[in-house]
Amino acid sequence: MSELDPVTLAVIESGLIQVCNEMDLAFVRAAFSPVISETLDRSDGIYAAGDGALIAQGELGLPIFVGTMQDSTAAVIARAKEIREGDIFIVNDPYMGGTHLMDVRFVMPYFHGGKLFAWLANTGHWPDIGGMVPGGFSANATEVEQEGLRLPPVKLFKAGVLDEEILAIILSNIRIAGQRIGDIQAQAAALHVGARRLGALIGRYGAATVEAAIAELRRRAARQMRACITTIPDGIYRGRAIVDSDGVVNEPLVIEMTITKRDGDLYFDMAGTSPPCQGPMNSVIATTRSSIYLAIKHVFPEVPINAGTFEPLHIKDPVGTFLYAEYPRPVSGCAAEVSQRIAEAVFDALALAIPERLFAAPAGTSGNLALGGHDPKRNRSYVMYVISGGGYGGSMSLDGLSNGCSTIGISKTTPIEVFEQRYPVLFEEYALREGSCGTGRQRGGFGVRYRLRLREGSARASMVMDHGRVGPNGAAGGATGAVTTIQIEQRGEVYRPAHLSKDQGIELEAGDAITVETPGGGGFGDPFARDPALIEQDIRRGYYTPADAAERFGVVLAEDRVDVVGSALLRRNGRATG
Repeated sequence: MSELDPVTLAVIESGLIQVCNEMDLAFVRAAFSPVISETLDRSDGIYAAGDGALIAQGELGLPIFVGTMQDSTAAVIARAKEIREGDIFIVNDPYMGGTHLMDVRFVMPYFHGGKLFAWLANTGHWPDIGGMVPGGFSANATEVEQEGLRLPPVKLFKAGVLDEEILAIILSNIRIAGQRIGDIQAQAAALHVGARRLGALIGRYGAATVEAAIAELRRRAARQMRACITTIPDGIYRGRAIVDSDGVVNEPLVIEMTITKRDGDLYFDMAGTSPPCQGPMNSVIATTRSSIYLAIKHVFPEVPINAGTFEPLHIKDPVGTFLYAEYPRPVSGCAAEVSQRIAEAVFDALALAIPERLFAAPAGTSGNLALGGHDPKRNRSYVMYVISGGGYGGSMSLDGLSNGCSTIGISKTTPIEVFEQRYPVLFEEYALREGSCGTGRQRGGFGVRYRLRLREGSARASMVMDHGRVGPNGAAGGATGAVTTIQIEQRGEVYRPAHLSKDQGIELEAGDAITVETPGGGGFGDPFARDPALIEQDIRRGYYTPADAAERFGVVLAEDRVDVVGSALLRRNGRATG
């Protein structure tokens, strides 16, 4: 075959991504659960026939699944026997290339001309997978069996036919089982959409040409990533991040990150990190690796995503730490929370090396809140799952974004109208958390504050969040953002979790309320160097009071208020500045 011309290569690259995008859209549109259809907690991709290496992932997929889905596909390949067209494996075992148990993967072989060409796979966050608490986010679990049903790779569909016996086992072990069949069929349908679209692409260009394009795209991604890495000076860089606690032992967990740049590659060592913990904040190695991958992708977003992207990234397995979980360590907090601390440790390490590329730490928590109970008006049980946004960190040239999605994904908060329509809750407040940002020459973005009240029946609330002990780090002299806060009102009494950001099984009755405040992003640069006009603008918008501005930025107003029409006079260190 002649060498691929650049146009054909570019078209095939876009075509592979489009296959994944269409799988994403089919999954979202057909899914029953709001956590998938509204929050977009899912991903789809194409993986190599031989080893499961990533070929393409949809632009709408969660970044944390980039690394884990190729590992779980490899686990399926290692155990698959007598595969046929229409077979679909289901797996959620975290120790087999997974995350937490609620992230359920479907993996399907794709054949062309009777030969295995690739694997199509997707992940969907199921709102419940059994376990001690509704929603699966057990803050106090000490072994994985307490977190829910664990599935090794098994054929849920055999030659296109759903195995009713395996389905019965699954549905017998999870809550609101009758609602899961809609998500299962949506997840399978998305893979079949991908098979048709991939078949059309191969039909247009031929299998040999598409295979050659996949190999070339992998080589180019590795080459482009190495070109980006050359912008980092050779050296050793160290970063750190803190996890509030493991949910069982009320002490912080420390992530130590050492990054060595040499010969165009990056080497990651997490020696010195806290040992395995009792509670569910352990991270399986697939999630640990994927967290580093997505962190570097944040730094160099221009590099396309496939297995070649990660070839210059060498990660030493952090055996003996809580970032290398082995059975039966509980792991429910690994994908949503610990992964973000790992990414922050990478950002922290590289901030001084390439400040023009880096930024202060973002909110770094998904704000996982699960509410499970019975709705007496509709006479049915439910599990409601809430994630919430927070502030992004400031950078060298820009303030951080407010109410942005988590570091690990593109998920968004389900619209409160959907929550109130489906569940017996009322959101009494959903607003920016003013003043929550870390100050700096460029300040961080603001977190959010919301308050929900249970209207009917009774329920149990559980949450696995983070950044309740230490706020998101500032960079280059910037201040940390505000910490997560949680407050529960139970029959007139106020309760706050002992572990600040983690708790489970909190009993609620009609009229009880939960208030959550999410972190703001860290600030970048010296707060005293911030442009006074920007400080005045923030005060005028209500982000700070004049007293807050004086304390945070070292300025005072000429008067005790800001004149919205005219320009207020700001003074710093006794001198007029504007």
